[in-house]
Amino acid sequence: MATSSFCYRILFLEDDIVVSELGRQILQAEGYEVIVAEDGFEGLDALKRSLPHIIISDLRMPNMNGFEFLSIVRRRFPTIPVIAISADFTGLTVPQSVLADAFFPKGHYKPAELFDKITDLIQELPTRPRLELANRLAADNLRTAITQQRVEFNRLFDLAESAESDIKLLNRQMRANLNEVTRLEA
Repeated sequence: MATSSFCYRILFLEDDIVVSELGRQILQAEGYEVIVAEDGFEGLDALKRSLPHIIISDLRMPNMNGFEFLSIVRRRFPTIPVIAISADFTGLTVPQSVLADAFFPKGHYKPAELFDKITDLIQELPTRPRLELANRLAADNLRTAITQQRVEFNRLFDLAESAESDIKLLNRQMRANLNEVTRLEA
């Protein structure tokens, strides 16, 4: 429950207009600011305008579904907590590909349970061990690329020094040849 004077913002994605409006009203009655989107594309557009403190997303939506939307959210906004809601999955049938911190089967939970989960997720941001691993891998890849660039730079520098030495040698040989031609002509 949003009991403080601070108003937490929730992005709520739901394609069913009746469920969307009901969800908006219930969340607003609890003191949350609610931004509603009908699909993943509208959700991404809403994220461009204002980042929410939490996202609640249906999984089955037209255009861009919840799976696609949450995949993008996890890459671009990994610290925003996410709750997925769907009538298509329940209990053990929830796919592992659901990139959410919590899952509720549509129609099989009480609003109080949802509010408790929202409060828990807002109070303690979920950890992202996979993101930490991805960051370590990216840093390792960056270090490798920098090392490769240094090696290539040193190779090119050595090549330039070698070319400079060759040019100096050719210059000396040309002067010697020119001096020889001048001496023979005289």
